Amino acid sequence: MNREEYCKAFDEIPFSAGFEERTANLLHQRARELEKENMSMNFKSMRKMAVLAAAAVALLAVSVSAAMLWLTPAQVAERHGQPLLAAAFESEAAVEINKTVETGDFSVTLLGLVSGENLDVQNQDLDITHTYAVLSLRRLDGEPLDNETFDFIRYTMTPLVAGCSPAAVNNWTLDAGASGFAEDGIYYYLLDTRELEMFADHTVYMAFYEGGVPNNTVFTVRDDGTIAFCDDFTGVQALFELPLDPAGADSAAVEAFLAENGIGWSNERTSLEDDFDIDEQETEEGATVTLRPAE
Repeated sequence: MNREEYCKAFDEIPFSAGFEERTANLLHQRARELEKENMSMNFKSMRKMAVLAAAAVALLAVSVSAAMLWLTPAQVAERHGQPLLAAAFESEAAVEINKTVETGDFSVTLLGLVSGENLDVQNQDLDITHTYAVLSLRRLDGEPLDNETFDFIRYTMTPLVAGCSPAAVNNWTLDAGASGFAEDGIYYYLLDTRELEMFADHTVYMAFYEGGVPNNTVFTVRDDGTIAFCDDFTGVQALFELPLDPAGADSAAVEAFLAENGIGWSNERTSLEDDFDIDEQETEEGATVTLRPAE
């Protein structure tokens, strides 16, 4: 069949009324449906790409933060010349915390802790377990902290234990020692204290605050024994609960410790001198403050 015969045969086909209009409408409708399908496909594809891009940026930010901004507890120990302690911080016995509190002008992060014997190369004769904790401090405005201008002794990092007087369990009664240094604008604290695991069946805190010996102008003890900062205390303050394993608790050791350091507590404001005899001495290693219960 040639073209003329085909056209003639096609023209002779009977179509119902309105066929042309219905066919045109159907074609337009299908075209709109295809357009919507394409837009939906493109939108989902773009959203998926955006999510992947955001995840990649977040991962990059975390990686850069971990690699460039923060020293690990092991690195902090290394900076203090403590290779055994650094190894302990990298062991399975270490407890990673990485909790942050923003307070005043600072961001305070408790990085981690570890306990063990003979981890201090300068005190190899120690035959008791110590707990070591690392905390970092940075300014929220981005201004770098440095060793020359940061007032280390203005702040205290100390353990506290719920159910025990803050005056009875703290740096001074636990024979603790703290040291610090600044690197890349961040200040790091390393605290060395007597073992904290013996209190593990209590809530054990690590407090960081602006001030010295724990007293009732800084802390209050609630009726259930939990400890908090006083409502009217306006200094820098952060209180972290330590994730200690209750299986490590030693009630006999705690009882003996409190018998030796049985300092009571009252939330009523009193002068520090009413509770303690304070002995301050200057040594070659710096200032030493000794507190004893007032007689």
